Amino acid sequence: MRLNADFSQRALVRFDEANWVASPMPGVRRMMLDRIGEEVARATSIVRFDPGSAFSAHTHDGGEEYLVLDGTFQDEDGDFPTGAYVRNPPTSSHKPAALEGATILVKLHQFDLADRTQVQINSGSASWSKIAPGVEAVSLHEDAREYVAMERWAPGITRSLKASGGLEVFIIAGALSDGTDTLNRWDWLRLPAGSDFEATAGPGGADIWFKTGHLRHVTGSEM
Repeated sequence: MRLNADFSQRALVRFDEANWVASPMPGVRRMMLDRIGEEVARATSIVRFDPGSAFSAHTHDGGEEYLVLDGTFQDEDGDFPTGAYVRNPPTSSHKPAALEGATILVKLHQFDLADRTQVQINSGSASWSKIAPGVEAVSLHEDAREYVAMERWAPGITRSLKASGGLEVFIIAGALSDGTDTLNRWDWLRLPAGSDFEATAGPGGADIWFKTGHLRHVTGSEM
């Protein structure tokens, strides 16, 4: 399967217009945002776990990162509530579940294979910093390849994000407009390396998750 697989192009998936696809595990559905491969794939997805659903124990050969959008996600390391951000590096393994149900944004097989850094951050209890008028942020991960963060924009704030190495933006709450599209709750936008990004928060502000720099490292075989 190849979905939004040309990383030289802008890609946008609107949550309200996309479809859920059943996974191999009962009670687990996926909304595919981009994908190269079949069941084992380089993939970005929204995954919804019904209450009591679980995946079998498995190893992430290419790494996994996820953001909990609602509910509580669990594995052997504990409970991860809404707003938790987790990076499970290549060779890590777990048995994920959601006793009360959960929805997550998840990215698979996109790590440097030498990466062994595990990250577990609860953004709800983390220290947010004011980085510009009307903008608060929490840094989630930074290395030589990429930068990942969450930001809160006050209503009407206009802000630029570095997109020269590629950019992905996911709207957690609220809305923003970049002059081409208006993005609402749980919409996802990907811009190729060499892009510019400037957007204005809607009347209710915007809470966003974003990643920059990583698309410089997409190989020709992935495209």
